[in-house]
Amino acid sequence: MTPQHKIIKFALAAALLTALLFMPSCNDITRDTVYIPEGPETQPKDGGHDEKWLFDMDAVPMITISVTRENWEQFLKNCDEDINNDIYVPAAFDFDKNGEHYHRDSVGLRLKGNTSRRRPEGVTGEPHNPYNPDWHHCHLGIRFNEYATGSRFCKTDRIVLKWFKDDGTYCREVYAYDLMQRFGVWVEPLVSYTRVTLNVEGDAKPAYLGVFAMIEGVHKGYIKTRKRNGQLPDTICNLWKCSWGADLSNMNTADMGIETPNFHPLYDLKTNKENLNAAKQQLASFINNMVPLKSGSAELKAYLEQNMDIDQFLRALAVNCIIGSWDDYWRSANNYYCMFDSRGKFYYIPFDLDNVLGTSQGINSGTQDLLNWGSRGGDRMLVRKVLSIKEYENQYVAYLHELADTEKDLFAPEKSMMRIKRWQNMIAAYIDNDTGEDTQFKDEPAWWAECGFYRLLSGNDKGGKQGDANFFKTRVANLPQLQQ
Repeated sequence: MTPQHKIIKFALAAALLTALLFMPSCNDITRDTVYIPEGPETQPKDGGHDEKWLFDMDAVPMITISVTRENWEQFLKNCDEDINNDIYVPAAFDFDKNGEHYHRDSVGLRLKGNTSRRRPEGVTGEPHNPYNPDWHHCHLGIRFNEYATGSRFCKTDRIVLKWFKDDGTYCREVYAYDLMQRFGVWVEPLVSYTRVTLNVEGDAKPAYLGVFAMIEGVHKGYIKTRKRNGQLPDTICNLWKCSWGADLSNMNTADMGIETPNFHPLYDLKTNKENLNAAKQQLASFINNMVPLKSGSAELKAYLEQNMDIDQFLRALAVNCIIGSWDDYWRSANNYYCMFDSRGKFYYIPFDLDNVLGTSQGINSGTQDLLNWGSRGGDRMLVRKVLSIKEYENQYVAYLHELADTEKDLFAPEKSMMRIKRWQNMIAAYIDNDTGEDTQFKDEPAWWAECGFYRLLSGNDKGGKQGDANFFKTRVANLPQLQQ
């Protein structure tokens, strides 16, 4: 054998050994797994799949996040310096579903959440422990184009991985997003279940973190998907993330802007940032031009029909309220996005739907009057003006009754319970995890909820007056009267 042949043989052996050492760890990878390496566009890094394949409610794929020791230490340091940081660190991403495996060398990994943020390992100031790590559940964000411009996975540019905080049923947030989609709320992000493994370089074994909700990130990829589906005319949209206090009533442009470590606006522009001033004026004018129009008037109705998607708003509002989402726009001025398309049409997008299905705060969400879910005064101008039009109020009530229709697979109690049981059966074998947290199903709301008597798979329709109450049955028994 010539020296050149020896060199080639050695190089091939080294390459094979490297591939074996760094192959993603996943119990579900089978002999016929399809490995598609990083390469040109003629070799898709996602098999050519789209978001419908990614967000599949009939599957529980595995996501493996691999991080170097140095980058994981930086991730922990970022948490310690500011738990509300939005700083990404590089990571590798592997996705396994139904015998197919796809890999990305470099994605952005960050901590997510509002009041639910927590350090994923150990305590503040503690370095990574490769021998006996103290893992905790936390919400994570994956951005596919953080380091590779234009890169997407299954036509999605980012996903949110949420653990089931204070939800022993492992279903509340998944149920909420899924019901939105079932009811034709196309502005709502997609959702599905997934398993998550974290692999820190040099550790004895990867950490299996358990079952998470995988939620479509609301950003440019979200907009492109809806343009491709024919729901938006183009991708030129001003997208705002709206935080606590964003009441869409007192529209001060000083409350609008682009978030920085030292500035947290109520309305945070996520797209077209180079046109911030024009976007501010558009958002302020949408509400300010609405305010002087007489409630219930033909002039107001014409304005609303011209400047917003009324049907999407009413559908989203109906789902939001029937599922008992109190930490929302109407009650709490919180947890939503809003968007204007290139025609200037406004869209309302509920988000962060974890406090639902009987997890009540400040109200009994199963018996609260759904025509007065929150304020109908000037501090919730959008709801006040829309529902002042009798036709729209009647349509909202009609949508509540359509959701509860026993013939439709929507909110009806038996349909909902059957769906939840099916999901629980699908994920039951995977919820035991290396954090030691949330390892059993528990049919009750969060420990801090004011209506701890609500159940999803048992109970009556009495709203807590006679023992444990079933949220679905109670909510259906307390719908507003349908107008003829």
